[in-house]
Parts: sequence; C-alpha cells; structure tokens
Amino acid sequence: MAGKYFEELEVGAVLKHSLGRTITEMDNVLFSTLTMNPQPLHTNEDFASMTQFGQRIVNGIFTLGLAVGITVPDLTQGTLVANFGYESVNHPHPMFHGDTLYVETEVLSKRESKSKPDRGIVRFRHIGRNQDGTVVLEVERTALMLKRPTDDGV
Repeated sequence: MAGKYFEELEVGAVLKHSLGRTITEMDNVLFSTLTMNPQPLHTNEDFASMTQFGQRIVNGIFTLGLAVGITVPDLTQGTLVANFGYESVNHPHPMFHGDTLYVETEVLSKRESKSKPDRGIVRFRHIGRNQDGTVVLEVERTALMLKRPTDDGV
C-alpha cells in the first residue's frame, strides 16, 4: 500500500511529492465547462488578454483538485477513510496553460479518533508551486486516516 497509516504520519514532517503535472489548455477548458463555470478568465482568450493577466488563467478549483490528487500516492492511497474539510484555500499566484504543478505536504497535527479506535484525524498543509518555485496554492485539509491493522483485526 502506497499511502501512510496514521502512525506513520509525524507532526512537523514535510513530504515533497515527486509527481508533477503540466496543465494543458484542454485540462482547463474541459474542467471549466464540465463544472458549468462560464468565467471568461478560463475560457475566453480574447477577454483574458485584456485583463491584468494578459491570458487565460487555470481554474483555481482544478488546481486545488490536482494538488490533492498529486499527494495521494505518497500520502492517502488506501489509507484515507474520508476528507473532513478543506480550509484556508489561497491562490497567491495564478497557474497558466503549460505550467507544471508540484506539491509538498506538511503534517500539522494529529489525534486519535474518539469514536473509532482504528482511525485517527490528521491535519495537512499542502503547498503547490509552479515550475519556477512560485507558490500558486496553499490549503489546509483535515482527513480521517486508518491506523495500521493489528494482528487481531482492529
């Protein structure tokens, strides 16, 4: 199993995820249209060319979803029970078509579940950077994680 169990996550640990993903025009336009987001900053090059960005920007919700997805193989694959919430989502710099997203995760806190002895609650901070190292996303996430199974099945 690639994901980490509750016990393997140490407060203060920082994981630099090796996966990176280049965002294409198709990614951005398809995501925006699938989610019924008609924002011309994402879908209209003529409109976007007259904004402060000078071009279309990547939908921030796509960037958020991609960042979390990049963390899955190293962090939660097969060990996540549920995501409880995403807090403090910030996009300090836009992503553009052709930019590549890289992510690192810090374990902020953890505690055992009070109602489920086989689980624990972990709070993560994910930082997304583009290929130049510019921070494009900051988000905190709280997740319910499995504990390592014991010999008695608990």
